[in-house]
Amino acid sequence: MERRGFLCACGAGLLGLSRLAPGAEEKPNIVLIMADDLGYECLGCNGGTSYHTPNLDRLAAEGVRFTSAFCTPLCSPTRIELMTGRYGFRNYRGWGVLDPKEVTFGHVLRQAGYATCVSGKWQLCHFDKPENADHPRRAGFDEFCVWTWVFKRSKPSRYWDPLIWQNGKLLEGTKGKYAPDIHCQFIIDFIARNRSRPFFAYYPMNLVHAPFHPTPDTRDRKGGKQKFYADMVAYLDKCVGRVVATLERLGLREKTLILFTGDNGTPRGIKSRMGKVEVPGGKGNMTDTGCHVPLIASWKGVTPPGRVCEDLVDFSDVFPTLAEVAGAPLPKVKIDGRSFLPQIRGERGKPREWVYIQLNNKKAVRTKRWKLHGDGRLFDIQSDPFERKPIPPEADTPESKAARKRLQAVLANLLRS
Repeated sequence: MERRGFLCACGAGLLGLSRLAPGAEEKPNIVLIMADDLGYECLGCNGGTSYHTPNLDRLAAEGVRFTSAFCTPLCSPTRIELMTGRYGFRNYRGWGVLDPKEVTFGHVLRQAGYATCVSGKWQLCHFDKPENADHPRRAGFDEFCVWTWVFKRSKPSRYWDPLIWQNGKLLEGTKGKYAPDIHCQFIIDFIARNRSRPFFAYYPMNLVHAPFHPTPDTRDRKGGKQKFYADMVAYLDKCVGRVVATLERLGLREKTLILFTGDNGTPRGIKSRMGKVEVPGGKGNMTDTGCHVPLIASWKGVTPPGRVCEDLVDFSDVFPTLAEVAGAPLPKVKIDGRSFLPQIRGERGKPREWVYIQLNNKKAVRTKRWKLHGDGRLFDIQSDPFERKPIPPEADTPESKAARKRLQAVLANLLRS
């Protein structure tokens, strides 16, 4: 849907918006936490039984747990969709490339008077190119502390002895340090330094992406990838707990919306359980195991505790949701998302009828029950959650025939928009 009210469709046109004047109405803080390679099935609050996630489970118990959130099944395109509110066929330019013409949620919130930071996995430029030294800042973030995923033609460690690009230069003294601790502490320090003004902390975590290594809390260092993955999930949960504890200690819990999600499904080769059901990791696949992710919203005093929302959400919705929280206008470009702030508040809102999923040339649209792929395969997710038996047109029931026709029209109209 087309959104109006922003002065320009590109980052350079943001100059017309000024920061909040002293004494302006106080805006809520926002902390957006995104795990790397953590599918829906990994959280205890979602029915997962393989991993230890007490802090995330508590966050869900204090807020709203969304059961139908979907993203792109790989990290780079899903991050660009998340940050811009736009589907990949509009703005995805290639792996690890953020189009400089795109307006991000960092731009919008910074211009609305927020202090902004990003800490964790950026993976949207190469920092050994001089022109990229301040890349996150140009993307809307005042401060940044990010892993240098490529540096001098090598791929530095994302965990132990990491290379960290912090506010325009390499961070010193990282030998023997664990990157997730560095990123988490940067978020905590940013919150503490900005406690007296509105802030937006974007925390795209390195955890729990491969390689699967021991964490500082790992006791048995002879375990395999399944065991280390479990340890990394537990450490991710611990880092989330540290951020939440900081907000509570500073008296900011009731002033802060916390959102937690994952960037795509669990890695292939990792098997998780939801009671008696074994869920194979599906990262990179267009099935739900690749794109169904956890989503929790917790805002003490605003979110109704323990609420479960089954409404469809896709990652294009995050951008307009944050803008509405901040009372900020959206850019004059095609925004695919719609705000789910009403659902966060426990209201009905305007639920989606479908979500769109794309990976390279593969496309799909999904309702709560039906999923149509761009190649014509239709699945009844209700009875076939792992998408093993497509329904051929000649076997259509009246219900599946109607769903097929409707979703074909949705996909065709969307790609023409």
